[in-house]
Amino acid sequence: MTSKTFRPDWTEKAPPTGTYRSIFKYGDPQHFKHPSDAWYKMIKEDFHLSDADFRNKSKEGLEQVSLNRPVQLKSHQIEAITSIIGPENIALDDYSRVKYASGKTTEEMLELRQGIVREVADVIVHPRDKDDVRKLVEYCHNEKIPVTVFSAGSSVNFGCRPARGGVSLVISTHMNKLLEINELNQTARVQPGMFGPAYEEALNKAPELFKTKHPYTCGHFPQSFEYSTVGGWIVTLGSGQASTYYGDAYDIVFSQEYVTPVGTFKTLDYPATATGPKVNDIMKGSEGAFGILVEVTMKIFRYMPQNRQRFSFMYPTWDAAVNASREIMQSEFGKPAIFRISDPEETDRGLKLYGMPDIVDKFLNLRGFKPMQRCLSLGNVEGDRDYTKLVARKIKAIARKHGAMSLTGYAVRKWEHTRYTEPYMREDLGDYDILIDTLEASVTWDNLHRLHQGVRAYVKSRPDTMCMTHASHFYPQGTNLYFIFIAHMKDPDEFRKFQRGIIDNIQQFGGSLSHHHGVGRMIGPWMKTHLGKEQMDVLRTLKKHFDPNNIMNPGGQLGLD
Repeated sequence: MTSKTFRPDWTEKAPPTGTYRSIFKYGDPQHFKHPSDAWYKMIKEDFHLSDADFRNKSKEGLEQVSLNRPVQLKSHQIEAITSIIGPENIALDDYSRVKYASGKTTEEMLELRQGIVREVADVIVHPRDKDDVRKLVEYCHNEKIPVTVFSAGSSVNFGCRPARGGVSLVISTHMNKLLEINELNQTARVQPGMFGPAYEEALNKAPELFKTKHPYTCGHFPQSFEYSTVGGWIVTLGSGQASTYYGDAYDIVFSQEYVTPVGTFKTLDYPATATGPKVNDIMKGSEGAFGILVEVTMKIFRYMPQNRQRFSFMYPTWDAAVNASREIMQSEFGKPAIFRISDPEETDRGLKLYGMPDIVDKFLNLRGFKPMQRCLSLGNVEGDRDYTKLVARKIKAIARKHGAMSLTGYAVRKWEHTRYTEPYMREDLGDYDILIDTLEASVTWDNLHRLHQGVRAYVKSRPDTMCMTHASHFYPQGTNLYFIFIAHMKDPDEFRKFQRGIIDNIQQFGGSLSHHHGVGRMIGPWMKTHLGKEQMDVLRTLKKHFDPNNIMNPGGQLGLD
């Protein structure tokens, strides 16, 4: 008689309304993704745990949100804001004040589980249009009331935390529409609070909705795609999973309209211009510190999924995967859209995540692809049919030259099926004090191995800590390294110290402080060291120009104050 395999009591119910968990839960309240049996076994082995450690959950955050903090704004100020926005678009209740002050950092999840709430706004407003935004900013500027922008709340760097109270301005409630497609210019004019799936669907259906000749795609697909907005991509300098072909959010922006405390302006619609440093570029990545993005014109691309060519390879070593990737990016025959390489630890743990059968593992071993040496690469090519065939053929030839074995498109399809759902596992594992977090850095080819080895050495210096690394955004001059660490840890102070040590090491070993998540308040303290006094002085001068009363996302955003 065989005993039933034990599985933890993974949560299968949406969080109760009004609870802390309903704030920190990622994505769809009704959607869950549980660790596979192989991952559960791996976690127990690596962290020296047993089934007994997974019989009782830690703090789940199921308590009702209770703030007990009086609103600091004066009654006449709330009345004035209400007259601008309408009583149906303003909230002062505890739950709203906490919800719209919270992002999706591991630290916030840890603290909200324990009912710990940091800074919150006094009042939540949901502007109906850019005229509402203009009136609100003008009033708050005159009254010196801080304004923090909230769009989707998927920030992973405290970017939407109202450090000095005041107003949280929620841009996605009403300002979430695709306004126009200009097929001659191949651009789309869109409101900043439009979520990724709605934007992509409208572009895909452009012939029906906007009477265009071709369907289109936005080209920007971050892991947070389903729960992030167009404006959020731009103001944090986001990078989507297909950025190697389509470009980062920075590259896709054509023009922008901003409301600032000193006035409203729209940058000009030109494909290129030599009229001095571009204010359009200055505003990208400004994270709400200079003003509020209220409308944007984006470059769009023809949607041709029928031409997509998928590929995946197993490389014998990390060196081989890196060298092949560099050759692919520098050979100038074209670029893949999605392109990823996983280091040995991520490869082996990823194969467990996807439930690789033992027979496949044995086959790989027989072919010389050894555990904790082999590296998985996967991707696709998009665009014109002849182009995709050419690029896929060239990539395959270079991969073979570097000792890789083709795994066909199977691995890519498996990854595509779950590429937006991995963050859901954080709630399950957090119930048992297993934490997952990520930090990412851009790096040039000549420094890649130094950064990879140095940061990994620091993470692994903490006993029983996993460190998985991949590169997923590629350029002729380098790539990014995305460090994912998993640890058995429940003390927020211990987590903060460890995470900040990783950031220290990223800087020490020559990585950028951030590649595609922005800076927010979390990374702000490192900005002066990273950029130097002169560049920070330029940013501070811009801040003083656009926001003389320091009301826009004050309290450390971008390290500016």
